[in-house]
Amino acid sequence: MIHAQAPGCPPGLAKKNNGCMPPGQAKKWQRGDRIVGDYIVIHDPDRYHLDRRYTYWRSGDYIYRVEPQTGKVLNLIGAVSALLN
Repeated sequence: MIHAQAPGCPPGLAKKNNGCMPPGQAKKWQRGDRIVGDYIVIHDPDRYHLDRRYTYWRSGDYIYRVEPQTGKVLNLIGAVSALLN
C-alpha cells in the first residue's frame, strides 16, 4: 500500500496517517461529538479488555465507545497505551 505524503510533512509524521498532526495535538473527542475523518474500528475489543457488547473506534491515541450508525461518542475509554498495559 502506498500512502501519499502531505506536502511539507516530515516523514515521521507522514507515517502516522493523522494529517501531519504532531503528537498530543490530534483532536480528543468529547461525549456527544460525532467522530469524523480518520478512525479505526476496533474489531478485537478483548485486546483492550473492553466489553464486546459495544462498538469502539480508535481516533489518534484514544479509544471511544461510539454509536456505530452515527459516530456519536458515548464515552471516552482512554489512551491506547494505558489500555494495553
